[in-house]
Amino acid sequence: MFHELKDLRYQQAARDPALMLENLRQDLEVKISVGIWYFTPGGGRFHDRFVPEASIEQRVEMAAEMAPLGVTGIEAHFPDEVNEANLHLYRQLEEEAGIRLIAIPFSHFFDKRFEFGSLSSENAGTRERAVEIAVGGLKMVRDAGARVAISWPGMDGYRYLHGKPFMHMWDRFEGAMAEAMDEVPGVRIAIEPKPYEPAANNIYRTTAEGILAAQRIEARLRNPENRRMLDDGVTLVGLNPEVGHVKMGFEMLPAAFSLVAMEGRLAHTHWNSQPDGNYDQDNNVGVVNAAETEALLYALWAIGYEEYFGIDINPENIPVQRAVELNIKALEKMRDRVGQLPHERILECHLNPAAHRGELEEILIESW
Repeated sequence: MFHELKDLRYQQAARDPALMLENLRQDLEVKISVGIWYFTPGGGRFHDRFVPEASIEQRVEMAAEMAPLGVTGIEAHFPDEVNEANLHLYRQLEEEAGIRLIAIPFSHFFDKRFEFGSLSSENAGTRERAVEIAVGGLKMVRDAGARVAISWPGMDGYRYLHGKPFMHMWDRFEGAMAEAMDEVPGVRIAIEPKPYEPAANNIYRTTAEGILAAQRIEARLRNPENRRMLDDGVTLVGLNPEVGHVKMGFEMLPAAFSLVAMEGRLAHTHWNSQPDGNYDQDNNVGVVNAAETEALLYALWAIGYEEYFGIDINPENIPVQRAVELNIKALEKMRDRVGQLPHERILECHLNPAAHRGELEEILIESW
């Protein structure tokens, strides 16, 4: 096991259309990871759970059965789903099924102590516990040889607008995150923005807000090892944009993800489907808004994306293995369709639109 800190600067280079075209001529490897949290989904606000709860050991066994589907990565929250006491189960999963623990989100939202936020909480004890979880999660990433920690601050944010000390809220969160990162240097975190839910307004509602937070957190790092890595151009705070969250905010998928890549911060991605706005549905990939999801895959292919495609769904009404199988099939079908497109002609339509009126529309119609 070793902690792999991938150099993400390759993403920035794809602002050159010639390099985009070169990337599109290469094969795109769709590396699939799954989240252990949705293997036996719990109940919601308005209904009880539909499937029996399973232990972590049982869920790890379920993950092993996904290896033939092409799953090579698994994600688990620290400390609720992966911790020092059960890390051996994930090591065994890698040894026996080739499925590696690749991402570890922080459990900063479910516990009732985080009712009014985690790293941004005004309660010193709550904030201290949130930092402890972040430190433990970062150590787990390092010790397990995972690729990234993920921070989805679901309970951090605000409900009412009048008099809210917004800058103080961001300062609290980012200072606490920098504190945790300086205690465990050399480990990357990916922030996962979301407009709302469960907080009425999440602390980082949009992709751009997540990027700004990443920049500010890096600026606060003081550990010499972290400073050295930043000086060498290594990204320590990236993003983990999720398809559903981006669409909840009425953003365009390929543009939002490309914006993160332009900053060299696309550390991980989460895939599902979602209508614009609406609550967080976590539908299967491509079921809703398939054309835009395919355009996102196209954009990532063009930047030479090398990270994981994390399937993040809520399969309440379908067996999880069947759901994972269908999501992988959807991604592979999209990859095959994009691979057959005339990339040179499409790029020329964008670079010289006056000379190609109607041509892109015709290409897309014919491809459908």
